[in-house]
Amino acid sequence: MIDTHARKYVQPFISKTADFLLKIGLSANQVTIIAFAVGMMAGAFYIMGHPILSVAILWVSGFLDAVDGSMARKTKPSPFGTVMDVTFDRIVEIGIILAIAYVHPEIMWPLLLLSVSIIISMTIFLTVGNVSDNKGIKSFHYQAGLAERSEGFILFSIMLLFPSILFWTTLLFFAVELFTAGQRFLEAKKLLK
Repeated sequence: MIDTHARKYVQPFISKTADFLLKIGLSANQVTIIAFAVGMMAGAFYIMGHPILSVAILWVSGFLDAVDGSMARKTKPSPFGTVMDVTFDRIVEIGIILAIAYVHPEIMWPLLLLSVSIIISMTIFLTVGNVSDNKGIKSFHYQAGLAERSEGFILFSIMLLFPSILFWTTLLFFAVELFTAGQRFLEAKKLLK
């Protein structure tokens, strides 16, 4: 929801960063790989006992993830770049979930439920994107929903920073993801008649 409705406010900064990175010779795919590597460090720093640094690094990764898409649209978008981008985003999320599970094994079941809800929501998102006509600026049809990347990062940040409410935050994230899956499923029914 935030990504869909607030992007216009941060897009100028994202575009300027994209222009700078293109100017120094980086490609969109290279920035996708950098965003992935940075994102994976977030989980590692959490395991090492640095939750604030972990959250900061996670958000840098998310910012670079937005920048790589702008870079691709300013040059020549690559279908493989899209595959890398979506795949690496999920691996970063898995890395955060695994890091939390390592540090807090007592909430393994809520984390498992969260993982399942993300799988369901992303399955619908990617399937609809594959079978729909693309009318947007992204390389496939983008379904907005209650939980987009920013909402996920906000919830992950709360999970990483506030372990005393980790159980409840994880269940909230699970519910938000399931709601989003339902939204996308109902939209798909209307869109794909």
